[in-house]
Amino acid sequence: MAKVSPGEFVRQVRAETAKVVWPSRKEVVQTTILVLIMTSILAVFFLGVDQILGRSVKFLLTLGA
Repeated sequence: MAKVSPGEFVRQVRAETAKVVWPSRKEVVQTTILVLIMTSILAVFFLGVDQILGRSVKFLLTLGA
């Protein structure tokens, strides 16, 4: 790997950053809302699975007692 001077490195970083296509505010808001909805759905799903498994284990433990 070739070594570059700090000045050349900064120029390369600026050139690469200029190529980045930044999302619009609308896209950011839509994506944020989608992420919040999906995490809420998954949280409720895993809460249900946890409750079912917990009650199943409790039931099985009471059978052995």
